[in-house]
Amino acid sequence: MRFLVTLLFVVIAMSSAAEDAAPKPCSEPAHRQFDFWLGHWVAYSADGKKQGENHLHKVVGDCAIQENWSSGGGAFQGKSFNFYDPRGGRWHQTWVDNQGGHLFLSGGLVGGSMQLSGDGKNREGKDIINRITWTPLDDGRVRQHWQVSADEGESWQDVFDGYYERQEAGQE
Repeated sequence: MRFLVTLLFVVIAMSSAAEDAAPKPCSEPAHRQFDFWLGHWVAYSADGKKQGENHLHKVVGDCAIQENWSSGGGAFQGKSFNFYDPRGGRWHQTWVDNQGGHLFLSGGLVGGSMQLSGDGKNREGKDIINRITWTPLDDGRVRQHWQVSADEGESWQDVFDGYYERQEAGQE
């Protein structure tokens, strides 16, 4: 009987040690590449007009970033989930808004910027490519530059070029 009790304690101790040694899911450095966007932000267009507010925080065990957007008047709202896929080595964003819009974007770091892109349709139903780039700036702001291409990436038109100003830090 003593042998069984001792064996049970050994198994429990080994199991506990294995759990301690196992890396926490989503803890690799690549999972932190978009952390510069975490927090509570006020967004401004390049000409300084307030566009809205954005709250970004970690969810599902720090494996995803949830974005919560609201326009200046609150009439336009949207949410995105952003996550890193270690098997594919890419970031993904799924965006949905209260006007029926949606985006499915993928990509990763380009230089010091997060750049995600994906196929979509314009208002006339024609194929386009969306490309959004977020760049952390030395002054603490983040520049968001959204462009679309209707000619398979030969030329690009700006949809939004603006800045996020942090209202509070967020490793939330």
